[in-house]
Amino acid sequence: MKVNGRRWRTIWLADDGFSVAFIDQTRLPHAFVTARARSLSEAADAIREMRVRGAPLIGAMAAYGLSLALREDASDSALDCAVATLAATRPTAVNLRWALDDVAGLVRQLPPARRAEAAYRRAGEICDDDVATCEAIGEHGLALIRDAAHHKGPDESVNVLTHCNAGWLAAVDWGTALAPVYKAFEAGIRVHIWVDETRPRNQGSALTAWELGRHGVPHTVIVDNAGGHLMQQSRVDLCMTGTDRTSAAGDVCNKIGTYLKALAAFDNDVPFYVALPSTTIDWTIRDGLAEIPIEERDPAEVTATVGRAPGGEILPVTITPDGTPAANYAFDVTPARLISALITERGVCAASAEGLGALFPERRAALSQHPS
Repeated sequence: MKVNGRRWRTIWLADDGFSVAFIDQTRLPHAFVTARARSLSEAADAIREMRVRGAPLIGAMAAYGLSLALREDASDSALDCAVATLAATRPTAVNLRWALDDVAGLVRQLPPARRAEAAYRRAGEICDDDVATCEAIGEHGLALIRDAAHHKGPDESVNVLTHCNAGWLAAVDWGTALAPVYKAFEAGIRVHIWVDETRPRNQGSALTAWELGRHGVPHTVIVDNAGGHLMQQSRVDLCMTGTDRTSAAGDVCNKIGTYLKALAAFDNDVPFYVALPSTTIDWTIRDGLAEIPIEERDPAEVTATVGRAPGGEILPVTITPDGTPAANYAFDVTPARLISALITERGVCAASAEGLGALFPERRAALSQHPS
């Protein structure tokens, strides 16, 4: 994607050949800043503090985090420690565990002297694969937006409602839920995005609005609870979100508030699509609501916010009475019955074990244990 005319990825190997450079998303939208992770602890902190976030990007940083750890100590015990450290940073997104298992499984077969080089190589492949995967999701989702455009007038836009940030900032490039939007925009289809602000971290207003604006895609920020009203007024043609973990039966776990959007879409006959790389599917889970762990984050994210003062200074601001307790559930689960379709790198399918099995026949043995 582009920032001020220059193409960027969210993460890349720095010029020194070992440290990991990334866009610091905690500084957006008021400052575009890049940073570096030079050690396992710095990579883990970047994930934990959400300087990098989004399921695919977390996986990429985890892969590089193992590479950094192995560069310092390539022993089995150090590898086990690094895996445990990174796995503990964000418990919900399955891409994190997938990337750790992938890289660790590869290097365990090698002598210690070869492990770091192999880990760096595999981390780079994971990044490249993510770009290709997200672009494929964009191509498959483009057909859904194109179909919606056929029902609009020549001067009307397809109105897409999204939640949180599932654009290129959440992946290495292209993104998941916004990849079809970017493809439609580049194809000349008129699109307009309703951007949920997505409290408490405001990842819609801070990140989605920022990246759409830099790419030139028309959009409007709305408060989280405005989506149902817009659907009632027939001002939303389709909803499109991402997911951090998807069950083998098609339940999706995404940023808190996604479930409420799906309910509103269901009540108003608005298609509700979820875009995901297959690395976010947890093939071991039958019931998303019962089995997916929901991350609970610092209550301070709810009781305070950060903004730019009139003088330009970036300041934290407390928005609740002193001493007020707060609960900060980061995700919720949307059951498969509320989802119109899943958009993957292999195509579009029903949110069900049968639908996923048609696209991923190599997983049918596992899927047979997860009836819809």
